[in-house]
Amino acid sequence: MTMPSPRPNAPAPGPRPGVPLPGQHLPGANEPEFADPEQVRAEVDALLAELTAGAQDSGEGTDIARRARILEQAHEVLVQALATVDKI
Repeated sequence: MTMPSPRPNAPAPGPRPGVPLPGQHLPGANEPEFADPEQVRAEVDALLAELTAGAQDSGEGTDIARRARILEQAHEVLVQALATVDKI
C-alpha cells in the first residue's frame, strides 16, 4: 500500500490574487458607497409621516394595504443602509 505524498505547492489559505470575491462582478461593487445616516433618517421619517398623513375614507382593507406598502418601503431603505455597513 502506498501513502499519498503531500503536495509540494499547496495553495495558501485565503483568496488567490486576481480571483474576484463574491459580488465583485456586480456594477459599483468596487466603489464603497456608504449610507448617509441623515439621509436614511430623512427618508424613513418621510415614509413614516405618510402613515398618519392623509387618512383615507376608503375601506379599512385599503388602509392596511397602504400602511403595509409604506412600512415595506421604510424597511427597504433600512436594509439598503445596512447593506452598505456589511461592505465595510
